[in-house]
Amino acid sequence: MTTSEAPISFEDAIKRLSEIVQRLEKGDLSLEESLRLFEEGVRLSRASQERLDAAQKRVEQLLGVDDQGRARTRPFETTEEEPPPFSDPYSGR
Repeated sequence: MTTSEAPISFEDAIKRLSEIVQRLEKGDLSLEESLRLFEEGVRLSRASQERLDAAQKRVEQLLGVDDQGRARTRPFETTEEEPPPFSDPYSGR
């Protein structure tokens, strides 16, 4: 993926990682092709882990409570790659 391409979705990254693992496990690739796929897999894995970490942080913020047991709230910090907080996943936006 080059910097000019749109970021791959988490689900697509996991699907592609699975494809890469299957191809590498067959063992019938050249060394160069194996290295290329391995490098792609590492990039996808890192990007996926970053998205999981961000999702975990958001969940922890939603589930947080203060000393009196009241829900702690604060605005989410978002980037352009992340959807806006509390967006409706069924609205098609």
